[in-house]
Amino acid sequence: MIILGIDPGYAIVGWGVIEYNGSKFRTLGYGSINTPAGLEPAERLLMVYRGMNEIIEKYKPDQMAVEELFFNTNTTTAILVAEARGVIVLSAKLAGINIAEYTPLQVKQAVVGYGRAEKKQVITMVTTLLSLPAPPKPDDTADALAIAVCHAHSGCSRLGQYYNK
Repeated sequence: MIILGIDPGYAIVGWGVIEYNGSKFRTLGYGSINTPAGLEPAERLLMVYRGMNEIIEKYKPDQMAVEELFFNTNTTTAILVAEARGVIVLSAKLAGINIAEYTPLQVKQAVVGYGRAEKKQVITMVTTLLSLPAPPKPDDTADALAIAVCHAHSGCSRLGQYYNK
């Protein structure tokens, strides 16, 4: 199974693609989609959409795992990130990819074994589990890989929670 993990964002969308087969991982690619601050919001969303389409076309994932959004202070940022997340989900749905969502707590629990783990612990575990030569940068990319690993470990029990199968 090829899994595309996504850490949604407006300025930076972290992504990671892994293959999971019989409890073994193989990293196929990872990186980030970056949108410059000076562009109008619609242009930035278009960049996210095009970037997602390129990733989907190149890696042809079977499933996508995306982090659920949680904001408690800055509503302006929350709205922009939610718009980017909508574009991300739309890209996957148009490509016929099943989508699962995970909370940050679920991701940390699946990757580190502790739901309140620090970011550094998550990055260390992702680097180790995926046998990466160095910790992925930026942190959003490491988070995306962690989301993909979480789905690999948890996805079978979450089959009924995909968007509009």
